[in-house]
Amino acid sequence: MSNLGVLPPWLVLDPLLRGWLLEDVGRGDRTTNSLLAADVTPGTAKWIAKAPGIIAGLPIAARVFQLLNENVSFVATADEGSFCEQGEVVAEMHGSLDALLMGERVALNLAMRLSGIATLTNKYVKEIADLPTRFVDTRKTTPGLRLLEKYATVLGGAINHRMGLDDAVMIKDNHIAAAGGIGEAITRIRAKIPYPLTIEVETENLEQVKEALEYKADIIMLDNMSPELMREAVQLIRQQDSRVKIEASGNVTLETIRAVAETGVNYISSSAPITQSKWLDLSMKISG
Repeated sequence: MSNLGVLPPWLVLDPLLRGWLLEDVGRGDRTTNSLLAADVTPGTAKWIAKAPGIIAGLPIAARVFQLLNENVSFVATADEGSFCEQGEVVAEMHGSLDALLMGERVALNLAMRLSGIATLTNKYVKEIADLPTRFVDTRKTTPGLRLLEKYATVLGGAINHRMGLDDAVMIKDNHIAAAGGIGEAITRIRAKIPYPLTIEVETENLEQVKEALEYKADIIMLDNMSPELMREAVQLIRQQDSRVKIEASGNVTLETIRAVAETGVNYISSSAPITQSKWLDLSMKISG
């Protein structure tokens, strides 16, 4: 069963998609325009998965073709967020052949990128599926693609961390250095932010954890700690304030994620599914 991912409205996405189409089409598709009259020749095509993985981006691909020609029919034959086998047909489309050919590269690029992210995300999620810890993405995204890349991590089974700097307060090491300490940073920020924004603090040792607790941080991130130190920090936080959520981050891999989850943290965040994923190979075949 696929995970629920919610796309932003087309009001938000259409300008992005139009920009990417303009980048590729430029002053016109020299090849297609030389072969075919616009909106005249009908065609049918299939999308085929050339490798196994989680499929993501089919509604976005459909929109790409419809921006070129609103009469293009794009029918997903695989559920968005579902696992597809190599050779499986994931979508079928029918419409103006020139629109299918012009939209092919942009639509495939987006779907392959997002499917690769969803596929790797799902591997991380499966490693801790029997534990209460949730896997979370980060803001390490490709400029211009954040909304879609974070949509893909949700399809893979993760949950989104903040989408941008305005979503929540996250006090990192450089903020702490600029403010002169965790306590000072929390005090100054809390006096200015609107309700109900939460305050998260990145900590690297137990002294910083204690200071974050003293100044009532809502979320404490344990950054680049060993599992042993992380376990000690979790016990300290639970004893002093059970309402505080605990996040682990830093150098999380498929090999280490389970040991991190077993320390008792609520969340594990990693950029790896976005920054280290390989595109899932998909191809489009015209059949008439």
